[in-house]
Amino acid sequence: MRILIVDDSAMMRAMIKRVIKLADVSVDEVFEATNGAEALELLKQHDFQLLLTDINMPVMNGADMLREISLNERWRNLSRVIISTDGSTVRREEAEDLDVRCYLEKPFSPEVLRDVLNELADSEFAETE
Repeated sequence: MRILIVDDSAMMRAMIKRVIKLADVSVDEVFEATNGAEALELLKQHDFQLLLTDINMPVMNGADMLREISLNERWRNLSRVIISTDGSTVRREEAEDLDVRCYLEKPFSPEVLRDVLNELADSEFAETE
């Protein structure tokens, strides 16, 4: 599995990477972007199976990035998870419209993210059998 983490906080990206490592899921590579525009450029260059993104970021926010992703057939099978401090009803409803598999609110426990990663890894494995 190739993962893209999109968050403007270097500390949050490092924490997510640590949880990925501790989750003991099969990961080929983990890439990082600080905003949606950087993430879209990486998505054009590489094939990812999982996108973990914040919503509130400078340059291009996560919601705008997810809208762009939903318009591109190439990224149709990309699993999308939001990790954000904004857990409002409006944001959650918006996430449903953007084909987001899971919405985690910051701060989150590492175990919750680990469980999401394991569930996604299991479903990816099941689809490839």
